[in-house]
Amino acid sequence: MNLFRTSFIALAASLLAATPHQLSAQDTSTHAILIDGEDWKEAVTGQTFTDGLCATEDGSLLFTDVRVGKGIYKLGLDGKVTMLIDEQPGISGLALGPEGRIFACQNKASRVVVFEKDGTVKELIKDVKPNDLIVTKKGYVYFTETGTKRIHGIAPDGKTFVADEGHVLRPNGITLSADQTTLAVSEHGGKHVWSWQIQPDGTLTGGAPNMTMLVSPNNAKGEALGDGSTTDAAGRYYVTTESGIQVFDATGRHSGTIALPFQGAKIVSVEFAGPNHEWLFVCAGDKIFKRKTQTQGAWLGK
Repeated sequence: MNLFRTSFIALAASLLAATPHQLSAQDTSTHAILIDGEDWKEAVTGQTFTDGLCATEDGSLLFTDVRVGKGIYKLGLDGKVTMLIDEQPGISGLALGPEGRIFACQNKASRVVVFEKDGTVKELIKDVKPNDLIVTKKGYVYFTETGTKRIHGIAPDGKTFVADEGHVLRPNGITLSADQTTLAVSEHGGKHVWSWQIQPDGTLTGGAPNMTMLVSPNNAKGEALGDGSTTDAAGRYYVTTESGIQVFDATGRHSGTIALPFQGAKIVSVEFAGPNHEWLFVCAGDKIFKRKTQTQGAWLGK
């Protein structure tokens, strides 16, 4: 008997059994998400490499321009773009935490920081190469470090720890289940989205590749190029890939793929924002696109 295989299957089964929103397992397509006649529309133009999408409570959208941007930009509900935080370049990931604090991955500066509401910047960890991050309502920060195959954790008291190492092939996008009991991370160098149960002390257990992304026939390496990810209120997971935004129900079953904004688009970050968090936004190079949906994002920055 292959004990590793038996243990792996048991872990996967227990994790999926504990996943919330079981009813959404009936959603086997994107028909419950997309609206007939609604297509992608340009929301932001004139940037260089947009990334780091993050929604605020009122539906405004925060984003960065990784290559030449000077800080954090805000797309308001009025459609206007303003500079929210200046002189903080090289941010690849953003997340809103408790009390409206903004957490950021500064890959070029090799650190993770938090922007306090009074304008001060606090360094949470240095000498790392963070890619993307998420923050729970309890104040735990998790971020991916693609080159080391690590998922790091930062406790509310500032203590840092390695939550997982060596399992995820080039970990990239990271998100939470709608009830914040599950952490999900996409592989940029493989075809899986891994998930773990978050324990009360912030540690992760039961890690397994519970979602399988479809690979473009044009990818000779067999990589789906999973990147940014987000979650909706029905428990679905959304992951940007080479072939489009792939959607999974709460049990990990593939529900469909939302088409790219245009042929050949290189999409990275994805997020729900706008009025009632009903608009799906995606970064594609120098632009950000949006389309209205029938669902709502699971706004996690509480």
